[in-house]
Amino acid sequence: MNARYLLASLICMLLSATPAFAAGKGKAESGETLVVQQIVQKNVAARGGLKAWHKVKTMRMTGKIDAGKLRSKPPVPLYAMSKVRFDPRKTKLEPEARVVQLPFVMDLKRPGKMRFEMEFRGDTAIQAYDGASGWKLRPFLGRRDIEPFSQDEMKQASQQQELDGFLIDYATKGTRVESEGIEKVEGHDAYKLKLTLKDGQERHVWVDAASFLEVKIDGTRRMDGKPRQVATWFRDYRSVNGLMLPFTIETSVDGVNGSEGIHVEQVEINPKLADSRFTRPD
Repeated sequence: MNARYLLASLICMLLSATPAFAAGKGKAESGETLVVQQIVQKNVAARGGLKAWHKVKTMRMTGKIDAGKLRSKPPVPLYAMSKVRFDPRKTKLEPEARVVQLPFVMDLKRPGKMRFEMEFRGDTAIQAYDGASGWKLRPFLGRRDIEPFSQDEMKQASQQQELDGFLIDYATKGTRVESEGIEKVEGHDAYKLKLTLKDGQERHVWVDAASFLEVKIDGTRRMDGKPRQVATWFRDYRSVNGLMLPFTIETSVDGVNGSEGIHVEQVEINPKLADSRFTRPD
C-alpha cells in the first residue's frame, strides 16, 4: 500500500466535531444535537481535554510501518508442479510470508506543517509540507532529486487538519456533525457520526460507547488517479503526557487486498522542531 494513505490516516487519527457544541448561542438544541454534543464532550475529555491539546505545538511519532510481505522461497511447493503424489509426512511446507516493517519518523507542527520519513535499505524517503507547499524525495523509486507535490498530493495536504485532529476547535474549522446511530465496531458498540468538512468532504467516525475514544474512521482518497474508500481502525490507546493516543493503526483501501498497519513505538510532545525542517531544501 502507498505510504501516502497510511500517512494521511495517521494525521487524521482523531475525528468528530459539531459547531453547535462551541457556538454558544444560548438557545435550546434538538434532542439529536444534544446527543452529538454529549458524545463530543466525552470524546474531548477522554482524549485529555481541550486545555491539554491547546498546549501541544509540535509532535513527533516514531515506529514501524507495514510495507507488504516478503517470501524467502516460492509460495508454491515443488510437489505441486510435479506428478509425484503428495505425502504430507515426507514434505516440508514452506513458511508463511513475513510482513516487512520499515522504520518511520513523522513530525507535526502548528500551523499545518508535516514531515514524514521512511527508511529502506539504507535510503530515506521524505514527504514534507510547510503549510503552503509540499515536496518529496523518493530514492526507492530511483528518484534522487527533490520533487514538488503533485496536484492531488497538494490537495490532500492542504485538507489535513492540525495535529489535534478534526475535533479540537472544530467550530473554527467549519466542520458539521450529525449522528447516524450506533453500530458495532470489532464487537463493541460505537456511535457513528457523519462529518461534513468546510470544503464539503464527508467522513464518518465511530466513537466507542464505553471509552469515548475513536475506534474507526472512513474517507475517500485518490489512488492511481481514482477515488477509493479508505477505512482506518485505531487500537492500543496509551497515555502520553496526559493525552490518549492510539499506538496501533490499521488501514484498508477498497479494491486492495489485505490491510497495512502503523505501529507507533514512541510519541514526543512539544519537541523542538525548526520551521526549516519542513521547507524545501535549496
